[in-house]
Amino acid sequence: MMAKVVLFCHSVRSDWNHGNAHFLRGILSELQKRGFAVQAFEPEDGWSARNLARELGSEALAAWRAAYPDLLVTVYDPRELDFDAALDGADLVLVHEWNDPALIARLAARRRVGASHLLLFHDTHHRIASASEELARLDLDGFDGVLAFGEVLREAYRRRGWGRQVFTWHEAADLHVFWPRPEQPQERDLVWIGNWGDDERSAELRAFLVEPVVALGLSARVHGVRYPTAARTELAGAEIDYAGYLANFRVPQAFAAARMTVHVPRRPYARMLPGIPTIRIFEALACGMPLVSAPWEDCEALFTLGDDYLLARDGSEMRGHLAALRSDAGLRAHLAACGRATIMARHSCAHRVDELLAICAVLGRRFAEPAMAAPR
Repeated sequence: MMAKVVLFCHSVRSDWNHGNAHFLRGILSELQKRGFAVQAFEPEDGWSARNLARELGSEALAAWRAAYPDLLVTVYDPRELDFDAALDGADLVLVHEWNDPALIARLAARRRVGASHLLLFHDTHHRIASASEELARLDLDGFDGVLAFGEVLREAYRRRGWGRQVFTWHEAADLHVFWPRPEQPQERDLVWIGNWGDDERSAELRAFLVEPVVALGLSARVHGVRYPTAARTELAGAEIDYAGYLANFRVPQAFAAARMTVHVPRRPYARMLPGIPTIRIFEALACGMPLVSAPWEDCEALFTLGDDYLLARDGSEMRGHLAALRSDAGLRAHLAACGRATIMARHSCAHRVDELLAICAVLGRRFAEPAMAAPR
């Protein structure tokens, strides 16, 4: 009998300031390719979807269907959600941490009183380090386990005694969407994809992106949302093209049009949660994109420094690496090939589904595994 997986999340439809959408879509898609019945639930008043529709209209909110035409997503009114219907036949229920605490509590309560499905909490954010009081208010008693997207996050859960069992489950790239497009002409030196946000990395963006681009005279484009007027003015002054929102499934084309990219981690990740790469690293390497990162400690040895990516400790080193990449096609090709090979060998959504099913087995649930779809 086909096993059923249900996901409760902030949004599958919208990736506006919601980088987790890539991974969530990829995991659901991979499970579906393997023969699982999958269904996602997201609230109709979700912040990401609301902002995307307000900024770009309803067509933008529906655009993700071009890449994921078959995923079943139910948009619900939180006041009227029928839990019996939503969970009917579910074998595994994943609850992403950007959910209403009341919904999390209701799901935990149902499991405590005998709901038969496995219930896992999925954490992909830095709140346990930066706003632990928020997570402390969540009712995780009743969840069978926690999926933490990095070892340092897993240890933080264990120290606090949150969750019966905590497992490291990194994000990864969906190789059915993210792959190189070598036939596409390169139009510029550099592209950076990311949101300005809440001033968590404004100084870092200046030191590792804006100033090196100006110093080297690179042609550059930036995609993202939540850029205040001052930030847009600064980019314009640096002659960096600010191109606004970019749908996540169109990121590979943006990468293909440039020779290189940079990774600028947010301060909470770099300082409080070392070892956790954001989805942007997986995306860039999956697309064969030469990448230079601002300071980031790969303490779990997910990648190979010098082969998969380069690391700049300060703005001067960033300028040096970007200058080398601009002039050395061989170096660009080496990084592109190695980074792509590492993702294909270790960090695809297919690998993460393997890990998820192994975690379920540890928790006493073994699901049938039909033949795995080959990644592109």
